[in-house]
Amino acid sequence: MPRLDDHCWSCSCAQGARHRGLPVAGAGGLAAKVGDMLSPAALAARRGPDPAPAHGPRSPGAGGRGAGGAGRGSPASWHHHLVQRSLVLFSVGVVLALVLNLLQVQRNVTLFPEEVIATIFSSAWWVPPCCGTAAAVVGLLYPCIDSHLGEPHKFKREWASVMRCVAVFVGINHASAKLDFANNVQLSLTLAALSLGLWWTFDRSRSGLGLGITIAFLATLITQLLVYNGVYQYTSPDFLYIRSWLPCIFFSGGVTVGNIGRQLAMGVPEKPHSD
Repeated sequence: MPRLDDHCWSCSCAQGARHRGLPVAGAGGLAAKVGDMLSPAALAARRGPDPAPAHGPRSPGAGGRGAGGAGRGSPASWHHHLVQRSLVLFSVGVVLALVLNLLQVQRNVTLFPEEVIATIFSSAWWVPPCCGTAAAVVGLLYPCIDSHLGEPHKFKREWASVMRCVAVFVGINHASAKLDFANNVQLSLTLAALSLGLWWTFDRSRSGLGLGITIAFLATLITQLLVYNGVYQYTSPDFLYIRSWLPCIFFSGGVTVGNIGRQLAMGVPEKPHSD
């Protein structure tokens, strides 16, 4: 018959061992579960399928598109270049208007009211801004038409050629005030030949010829309206209210400003597309 103290000792030891083993076993199981949850396979299963394989591997086309977009330039960069070109063309138009109009006034070809002649530039206040705006529009229109027609203008694309074109245009305008012919028709034919020679020498594009003729027609019509309303006048008019050689001046001026605009547009980022 077992003794009472043996029975108590064995029971208390066994129960203590069981109670001490339970937390140990529980901690081990919890650590195993946490390890399984933090394993790469479990994390991948919980995160779900990777979206990258669904779209396929990233092709170099995406990077190429980004590079192409950087080559074309951002909208901010394109607008910045557009504003710069507009300001340069406006300044060129203002300077040419002041110089050429002063020459016409000094030779009594163009007559302004007395209060206008007394000013420092012998020109009405509205002449420089109007000519500057027209130069900016024409200078931006030439490369735009070239790009839409798919005919990039590459004939004599250097600043030396552009400066020679400006010099020839100033010479044509100077000839209109200085040369004396028997009648205005002979002078008009001479200036028309010089204007076509300027286009052939420095342009030779169909778009340049068409835009030059359009500019000459519109500018002549506006001038007729201004003279008709008494804003200013020409001496010895033979083409309604103006001189018959005036369209030749507008034609050569349009070709000249167009060449300046084309030269400024070289190296400018392409306009970014919406897609």
